[in-house]
Amino acid sequence: MSNTIVTICRQFCSGGKDIGKKLAEKLDYKFYDNELIVMAAKEAGYSESAFERVDEVATNSLLYSLVLGTYGANGAAAMPDNDKLFGIQSEIIRKAAKDNNCVIIGRCSDYVLREEKKLVKVFIRADMDYRINRFNTLFEKPENKTVEAVIKKTDKRRAAYHKFYSGEAWEELENYDLVINTAKISEDCAVALIENYVEQLNQVK
Repeated sequence: MSNTIVTICRQFCSGGKDIGKKLAEKLDYKFYDNELIVMAAKEAGYSESAFERVDEVATNSLLYSLVLGTYGANGAAAMPDNDKLFGIQSEIIRKAAKDNNCVIIGRCSDYVLREEKKLVKVFIRADMDYRINRFNTLFEKPENKTVEAVIKKTDKRRAAYHKFYSGEAWEELENYDLVINTAKISEDCAVALIENYVEQLNQVK
């Protein structure tokens, strides 16, 4: 019998990571987020910090060029390629899905595992006011830009990454089994909704 996998795509500051972590604890599933960067870095022989710079950044994006520029004239040779990171992470994601029931945050895991029989694809979103308030409780106020601009830029980066590697629109609702607005319900309620969906799915033979 195949394992049950929950993948969570999330708007920035919508609480998707926290929901995923709580869900994994509730279901006693493995949880993967930044752990994927650590594992991919070890696999490729790069430092963890180097992979963090290109995590969820599409190769052809402006952000990639800006990140590359921080490495100086020899940046291309010094920095791990986004495509290499994506390839290594994809293999790690497939192995994780094969070995365990798990919850995986972002990184096109919904696309990488699209052939899995027991795959639950979740998109976590929230109204902008909620996300701005959440940002203000978690981060310092940005310089020379609004919080809303930072949130939109992060969403744009994630959308570009998802589109580049999957060919699918990140916010296309038809690509998901569940779409939850965390501005309307608590994180615990969101966890309960996903947990109930998973339980119903696992009852299907």
